[in-house]
Amino acid sequence: MRTSLRTSPGTSPGTRRPSSGARLAALFTGVSAITALLVAAPAAQAADTPLRDLAAAKGKAIGTAVTGSKLTGTYGDLAGREFNWLTPGNAMKWGSVEPSRGNFNWTEADQIVDFAEAHDQDVRGHTLVWHSQNPSWLDNGTWTPAQLRQLMTDHIALEVGRYKGRLAAWDVVNEPFNEDGTFRPTLWYNGLGADYIAQALTAARAADPAAKLYINDYNVEGVNAKSTALYNLVKDLKARGVPIDGVGLQAHLILGQVPSTFQQNIQRFADLGLDVAITELDIRMQTPATDAKLAQQRTEYEAVFKACVAVPRCTGVTVWGFTDSDSWIPDTFPGEGAATPYDANFQPKPAYYGIVTALGGTVTEPPPPTGCSAAYSVQSQWNTGFTGYVTISCAAGSSLSSWRANWTFGAGQRISQAWNAVCTQTGATVSCSNASWNGSVPSGGSVMFGFNASWSGSNPVPTVTLG
Repeated sequence: MRTSLRTSPGTSPGTRRPSSGARLAALFTGVSAITALLVAAPAAQAADTPLRDLAAAKGKAIGTAVTGSKLTGTYGDLAGREFNWLTPGNAMKWGSVEPSRGNFNWTEADQIVDFAEAHDQDVRGHTLVWHSQNPSWLDNGTWTPAQLRQLMTDHIALEVGRYKGRLAAWDVVNEPFNEDGTFRPTLWYNGLGADYIAQALTAARAADPAAKLYINDYNVEGVNAKSTALYNLVKDLKARGVPIDGVGLQAHLILGQVPSTFQQNIQRFADLGLDVAITELDIRMQTPATDAKLAQQRTEYEAVFKACVAVPRCTGVTVWGFTDSDSWIPDTFPGEGAATPYDANFQPKPAYYGIVTALGGTVTEPPPPTGCSAAYSVQSQWNTGFTGYVTISCAAGSSLSSWRANWTFGAGQRISQAWNAVCTQTGATVSCSNASWNGSVPSGGSVMFGFNASWSGSNPVPTVTLG
């Protein structure tokens, strides 16, 4: 997820997400955010007990997708304290670990596994065989079926073998189906037929007999044609003796469209003798977020977690990034967002408290925030440059008729282009003011501007002030 990114059950295919590759692009580098308030907002209170302890008391896992380079500071503290499972957002994809044939980069993947072990967390490997985020040498090659099968099984043996005994589970095959339940035409299906799935699972079992092996897909959360195709596939695989331990229901959901058959669907897979994991949960909404939308989102997060708690073989829930500043949604679905349990400033949202309630915890919720804030984020980054965004938001009861965001870069970064704002930079100091048409930020609303900039060596997050 994709990194991943990346879908929502309960709506027609046209209202879902685009390809998982687009979904994952939003997580390629991860995002950081720091906020300065015009009016001090009350600090949100976390649950009396960390989410991971509440989940463990129910016999469940609670996980999050992460980016290795971000596992420091507040982001790292929350990832370590609140979650007992981690999923690499992109670091274990084929295109990440073997960008050119025979040349490997395990740095970020190792970083995540090391972090997890230091924090007594399990890791879900994601993902081995997928139609997206493959290296260009693989996608653009001309392979015989025998060559393609060898490439696939060698890759699985290498990657799973590298982490043998250190990873608890693998999403071995990701997103094999179309919306109508037919097999997705991919490099693997076109070259090897439907049995590539059994071959991949068999190779993964040989590489690490102890790891749990999953097939993972989106829009399979409720009972529908796609989830029924997945059901029939795993039923057949089990009957044939192919190693398969569970299914992953991604659960990229849209506010108001959580399937009514969610728990029923989990149960029918469990009745096959399979584990079920909710692997990439987020619930997106049209922005700006309002109190009413956030309250509904809380109810729906609670419902998803309760559905898992109710089925013994539902192993747990992983959220696809735990903070809105680390979400793929805004880049992939313009005008939508606020999809995760924490806001862009790492403060718990109502959805967080819905999770707490579903897991049997208690918390004294804070009063609603006041004032206006500026959140800085890096949405994508490459070797010499990056794209950043600043979101100006006002809580209920506060508003702005104009705005100016100011910060000082700490490592020589230079802005080359800006949009939706007029930006100037003198030395390390940046000042961005509203355009003629977007100075007004209403109560409960927000505006966003973006920029491209260069960096070298490091790209620390500056503190933004409004003035």
